[in-house]
Amino acid sequence: MQTIQHPELQETLYYEKMPNGLDVYVLPKEGFQKTYATFSTRYGSIDNHFRVVGGEDHQVPDGVAHFLEHKMFEEPTGDIFATFATQGASANAFTSFDRTVYLFSATEQIEANIETLVNFVQNPYFTDENVEKEKGIIGQEIKMYQDNPDWRVYFGVIEAMYGVHPVHIDIAGTVESISTITKETLYTCYNTFYHPSNMLLFVVGGVDAEKVMSLIRENQAKKNYGEQGEINRLFADEPTAVYQQRKTSQLPVSLPKCLFGLKEKKILELGEEQLRRDLITKLMLDIMLGSSTPLYQKLYDDDLISDGFGFEFNTGKNYAFSIIGGDTRDPDQLIERIRTAVEEMKKTGFDETHFERARKKKVGNYLRMLNSPESIANEFTNYKFRESDLFAVLPVYESITLDEVNARLREHFDWEQLAISIVESPAQA
Repeated sequence: MQTIQHPELQETLYYEKMPNGLDVYVLPKEGFQKTYATFSTRYGSIDNHFRVVGGEDHQVPDGVAHFLEHKMFEEPTGDIFATFATQGASANAFTSFDRTVYLFSATEQIEANIETLVNFVQNPYFTDENVEKEKGIIGQEIKMYQDNPDWRVYFGVIEAMYGVHPVHIDIAGTVESISTITKETLYTCYNTFYHPSNMLLFVVGGVDAEKVMSLIRENQAKKNYGEQGEINRLFADEPTAVYQQRKTSQLPVSLPKCLFGLKEKKILELGEEQLRRDLITKLMLDIMLGSSTPLYQKLYDDDLISDGFGFEFNTGKNYAFSIIGGDTRDPDQLIERIRTAVEEMKKTGFDETHFERARKKKVGNYLRMLNSPESIANEFTNYKFRESDLFAVLPVYESITLDEVNARLREHFDWEQLAISIVESPAQA
């Protein structure tokens, strides 16, 4: 077992790679009653075309990763949620663009819950009957999201930016795509992406690291996994330009919803360089559009935004983009006002005082996050799967310069890379 010290954060992380390739990390938090564990696979909605070295290409239907997540909770003996409940744990799971995460939180029977988590994820149970049954359930979920204005405007802007890369495909797929999924499809994807060498177990809270490691060693030693070659994720070339400049949908909403995105021209490899650009961009957006900024306040006072206005920067394998917006009475005026303000900021650059204030805020939020087992667990895997480190965030924030942020502002806000998504009611059209 390897000990990784982070004295500046007063954290000690323990790590061990099991003989079958499973990465296990434990972060004890003295005095914490709650323990939070995530068992994650580096497998998400964008991984629909792949090949294991030495094997054949597989092109699978959209939505398989999410479908697989749903089916993993079904065991021959019944629903695994009931088992967690009897052990005093709350369990859940989610699928994103690039990972699937199974998790629980509990204050008791921690070792039993860890074993339950690992065992059910490593024990798939797919039949023709239960796969067919799930199609109806997930089909209803897809239709529900299609009627959700916030979801429609969000995926609308990604669809407008990307025409080839699978990031533009709804994580759940479509009713048509999931209709072609079979138990053989699920086993193919499971056997590829749920191999221990593609997975990570993270446990944080009031636990003893050696006890957890010993438990996992014994657990994994009872299971037989052959070696697996590297997984090649296959992506067609995405054009640099946005796929569609403007996408409008109609749903009953009281105010139009408007999001606009900026698609990155330059795609960085996963790792330290991508981490640095990610943090610089998020800092830049906060300086420009955070709730305490003059621009935000002016837009709010002019009734162009509500307190639901927000922004994000999202980056992963072969994609990167920012999204800005929210509810607004006038989408075009909102975009034009932000565009005009950004062009002025490009000329003058950000003020040193505003830069330092925003950076201190980011550092403060990061340190506060380290007191939340849930946040640590979710973010730790996110960074690891992008070949970086949650505990590297603080030194990167401390090393970012004002010149880097100003340069990023001028680089990122390239209006040729702008795509707009609007959801409006038929009466507003």
